[in-house]
Amino acid sequence: MNFPTDLRYTENDEWIRMEGEFAVAGITDYAQDQLSDIVYVEITAGVGDTLARGESCAAVESVKAASDVYLPAGGTITEINEVLPATPELVNSDPYGAAWMVRLKLSDPAELEGLMDAAAYERHCQERSH
Repeated sequence: MNFPTDLRYTENDEWIRMEGEFAVAGITDYAQDQLSDIVYVEITAGVGDTLARGESCAAVESVKAASDVYLPAGGTITEINEVLPATPELVNSDPYGAAWMVRLKLSDPAELEGLMDAAAYERHCQERSH
């Protein structure tokens, strides 16, 4: 299981990374592992949409379950990953790279302070595995 230290994490297994003045978000390695083989991804947010923290921005489906993906922090969507719906397996193979879901301009960067760092998220995952 991979827990990159440059990311912040939610209890719902989303990640967010700052890249300059923008943030990029997706679902974690733990989430894709729990879901198993991802067969469908729909990015429900559109470029220009302004969403609050916790609002749904995408949906993923696996052979086991369907799940909404929620924004770890609020902001305006500046880009969506157009490749993902055609190649949902990227979520399994590269959840922190090629399988990013949305890029956004944060409304309030201080919202990131309320998210877990890598060590806290790893503990959170271990607690659920027992």
